Amino acid sequence: MNLEQLIKPDSVLCNAHARSKKHCLEILSELLSTTNPGVSNEEIFSRLVERERLGCTCLDKGSAFPHCRIDAIGQSSGALIKLSSPIDFDSSDGEFVDLVFGLMVPAEMDDSHYADTRLIAGLISDDALRGKLRAATSSRDLHETLISYAARTESDLPGRS
Repeated sequence: MNLEQLIKPDSVLCNAHARSKKHCLEILSELLSTTNPGVSNEEIFSRLVERERLGCTCLDKGSAFPHCRIDAIGQSSGALIKLSSPIDFDSSDGEFVDLVFGLMVPAEMDDSHYADTRLIAGLISDDALRGKLRAATSSRDLHETLISYAARTESDLPGRS
């Protein structure tokens, strides 16, 4: 799946106000449910929290990658949040998080779903992209920045060739 199919404009939020990691996961679950009306945001939130209990999904340098598996979907779906103020996400580097990429995948994953996971992980690890995303001032700008940057570098990202 390409990034434009994975992260739709309606699932991107710039300058969100999250009070805590839990609140951020609530916002993320609402975004993910907008493009997946058959799945409630409560179920997504529950699965995200369940996954966080297994280990923090923070990837350091102010970014996190909460993700979960959902029974009721057939394809991956992603979201992106840029927080107005960084929050404590229990990161190993001690840095607070302001960029949150969320992903839900089908409970039964195939190679394409693993590729979607690698794509998001590759994007998050890109210092230049994180800088550009942090400079975005609107949800539309945030989405366009993500999509255009990824299109230019797609062949260099893990899982893509």
